[in-house]
Amino acid sequence: MKQRIAHLALVVDDYDDAIQFYTKKLNFTLLEDTILSETKRWVLVAPPGSTETCLLLAKADGEEQRSRIGNQTGGRVFLFLFTDDFWRDYNQMQANGIQFVRPPVEEVYGTVAVFADLYGNLWDLLEPKEK
Repeated sequence: MKQRIAHLALVVDDYDDAIQFYTKKLNFTLLEDTILSETKRWVLVAPPGSTETCLLLAKADGEEQRSRIGNQTGGRVFLFLFTDDFWRDYNQMQANGIQFVRPPVEEVYGTVAVFADLYGNLWDLLEPKEK
C-alpha cells in the first residue's frame, strides 16, 4: 500500500492576496487556480521543486472559518518549509519582506528560523542536517 498527503488546506481571507504572497514573496509555484463557483476557487501552490505536498488556499466561508485565519494551530508553528540552502532562502525571504519572528539558530536537527505568513501563521524555514 502507498499513501501520501497531497494537499494541506490553509484558510485565507482572499485568494488573490494569498496567491500574490506565496508566489511573489515565497517564490512558490501556482499549480492551479480553477473557478468552482462565484465565491469558491480551487487554488494550489507549492514550493519550487516540490512534487508531493502542496497548499490548497481555501477562502474562509463564514465567521467560524474567518476566526481561524492566521491561527489554525493555536499559535504553534504550523508548516515546515525545508530547504537545501538555508542562508540563500533566508536572505531572499528577508529581501522580499518576510517577517521572521524568531532568528536563525543551529539545532541538532538543522538550521531553523520561524517566519509569519501574510496572515500570521507560523512557519519553520529549515535546512535539515544530513544524517
